[in-house]
Amino acid sequence: MENLVRALGMPAFRAKQIFHWVQGKGVALIRDMTNIPKNTWDILEQHTFICRPRVVAQSQSRMGDTIKFLLAYEDGVTVETVLMTYDREYSRDRNTVCVSTQAGCGMGCVFCATGISGMERNLTAGEIMAQVWAAQNYCAQNRFSKVTNIVFMGMGEPLANLPAVLKSIHLLNDPEGLNVGMRRMTVSTCGLVPQMYRLADCQLPITLAVSLHGADNALRSRLMPVNRQYPVEEVMKAADYYAEKTGRRVTFEYALFQGVNDGVQEAEQLGRLLQGRLAHVNIIPSNPVPESGMRRPDPVQVERFMGKLASFGVTAVVREEKGVDIDAACGQLRRRVEKQEK
Repeated sequence: MENLVRALGMPAFRAKQIFHWVQGKGVALIRDMTNIPKNTWDILEQHTFICRPRVVAQSQSRMGDTIKFLLAYEDGVTVETVLMTYDREYSRDRNTVCVSTQAGCGMGCVFCATGISGMERNLTAGEIMAQVWAAQNYCAQNRFSKVTNIVFMGMGEPLANLPAVLKSIHLLNDPEGLNVGMRRMTVSTCGLVPQMYRLADCQLPITLAVSLHGADNALRSRLMPVNRQYPVEEVMKAADYYAEKTGRRVTFEYALFQGVNDGVQEAEQLGRLLQGRLAHVNIIPSNPVPESGMRRPDPVQVERFMGKLASFGVTAVVREEKGVDIDAACGQLRRRVEKQEK
């Protein structure tokens, strides 16, 4: 921004003012920057714009604690963003936004609604930030506390768009912006090994979440084609490197699908794989995606799976479910709207 304002003939201090308005206050219009001269508004409007996507659709869970937005950018590309509020349970101190990093996804995981539509393009850091501000504005309008946590777990593979994700992390963390602590941010990956090493070398105190869903190569390759390029052994080495470089425990996401990966044998394989590692497991009873044919396991099977993991000394929790009734899994709202339009 300093380079920009200098190039436009403005004093360098304008950069901090503009940054604060855009990243700290979330203004939608340049003319809302009240401490900037009007002639400066005109110049900025000629050369810049503030990314504020249009809300195409919005749904809210029955409990009112999960809100899903379908946002459209200027080129017509749409992405999903989910706001999960915990105000009632945590005394108004936690609101989490799940942001998308790509429009669509090219990873081809068989259980994911996002991948069905294929990959359109990467999002810019500005487009990622605009999702956070859509959620932040909703919080303000409904008298919730501000956004406190960010998870890069929406549509797309975050590490396939690593430069924009890293820029977003620094923007979110900036004291002149939303000032979200890095320890309150989580970046998910399906296991892009080279990018996992690059992220580890940044030594940021963020949480890395690895989507595993299968502990042996045959099962994981069946669910996640990326495993054919980066098998389980390589993913685990990269995860260990991340834990070593950052001192942060790696989270492993494991979605349970009935009759596919929810058996005692699969639990034993996962237990042996993670035993002794600096790791934590999120067990996720899968959201149903009709196109995939995958089904949710029953609660008894989930408990049996958890018990077997515990016998290996692996720390695991069943992730709190939010938004099942509004199709909160990645890509489901967008597909529903697309079908209606057709």
